Amino acid sequence: MRIKVIFGRIIYELIAKRLPTSFSKVNLGQIKLRRFCAKLIMKECGSNVNIERNAVFSSQCSIGNNSGIGQNAHIGITVSIGNDVMMGSDVLILTRNHNFENVDIPMRNQGYAEERPVTIGDDVWIGSRVIILGGVNIGNHCIIGA
Repeated sequence: MRIKVIFGRIIYELIAKRLPTSFSKVNLGQIKLRRFCAKLIMKECGSNVNIERNAVFSSQCSIGNNSGIGQNAHIGITVSIGNDVMMGSDVLILTRNHNFENVDIPMRNQGYAEERPVTIGDDVWIGSRVIILGGVNIGNHCIIGA
């Protein structure tokens, strides 16, 4: 199992991630190659998934059928994306944050808070440059804008 993830990550990082966007006039098989890599890397990956150019995601993510991750998106460690989810470019889903409870210690010296997973329901549209923080649950049929 671990070898599969490593193999997928190598292909994705060296080749697939850098290929043109899915809507480019140049077709080098980028949609199929990025989908293939996502199926190797992700915990769960549905059918007809589209991962755009330069997207970053972890092996603990899951994505449902007919969903996509936008160009230059950065998806946190434990994120669950439902079916039929559209995601614009430059979306950030952050599952960890800095600790900041103690005002006597600089925030940069307080380390990180525990990771908080993000869940995105079915039939959701996440617009470009949206930031979603850890612990958020987005229900079905939602539109999230900046």
